[in-house]
Amino acid sequence: MKTIEAQSKLKLIASLCIFGTISLFVRNIALGSGMIALSRGVLGAIFLLLYLALRKQKLDLPAVRNNLWILLLSGGVMGLNWALLFEAYRYTTVATSTLCYYMQPVFLTLAAAVLLGEKLSLKKGLCVLVALGGMVLISGALGGALPEAGELRGIALGLGAAILYACVILCNKKLRDIGAFDRTIVQLLAAAAVMVPYCAITGERVTAETFRPVSLLCLLVLGMLHTGLAYALYFGSMKALRAQTIAIFSYIDPVIAILISVTILHEPFTLCSAIGSVLILGAAFVSEKG
Repeated sequence: MKTIEAQSKLKLIASLCIFGTISLFVRNIALGSGMIALSRGVLGAIFLLLYLALRKQKLDLPAVRNNLWILLLSGGVMGLNWALLFEAYRYTTVATSTLCYYMQPVFLTLAAAVLLGEKLSLKKGLCVLVALGGMVLISGALGGALPEAGELRGIALGLGAAILYACVILCNKKLRDIGAFDRTIVQLLAAAAVMVPYCAITGERVTAETFRPVSLLCLLVLGMLHTGLAYALYFGSMKALRAQTIAIFSYIDPVIAILISVTILHEPFTLCSAIGSVLILGAAFVSEKG
């Protein structure tokens, strides 16, 4: 039993390490954010379908039918969430985008209180205030001047992605009697489908630059490694691990993203940013511990 738990922890850690490096590849893909999200959904779904086929498993079609509308809604929102996050990388640092994205527990806590009638405890309320304080520090508003327009747009996009991700989680709470792989495959396909009209509206398209070796390789890695394999490892680890263990380990992802931003991409990271990071991630961590 201990061996199974240890293997599951390794799978979880591996998946989160992969998720944490996603910005390196997104920034080297010669496509708009919507097209990247569309490609990610398609390639990720193909990988997971092949994975199930190798395991001689099939989609649970009755379970999919019973949850179809929620799956389509959550998948569509997930696609928009990716597009906003990838677009945020274009306007601000990976660290700032990631920390904005990790405001998701704050939005989820507030939404659960308003929409689901869940009690907002004193601890969770304080965590919300602490995270908001961290967001003020990250934004640079205490530096005496507002951030530049591009930086503000990146922050807004990151926060928008966080709100959408909170919506995805709320939708997933409504799913009943459906396996993790079944729900993920349908959601990935729904995410890709929603990105089709999104790309048409924004005018995004494939160009010759997309097929440059570096761009094409990064796109394939994003779809197969960061979506297909990472989700397979992530969901494959869940049966043997407690929800609290998964929540605690989940902070590997933003820590790696911030380290990449500072050490590999050499993006600016001030003392205020460091303090804000601790406040946001610390508040989210304490809030999720229950």
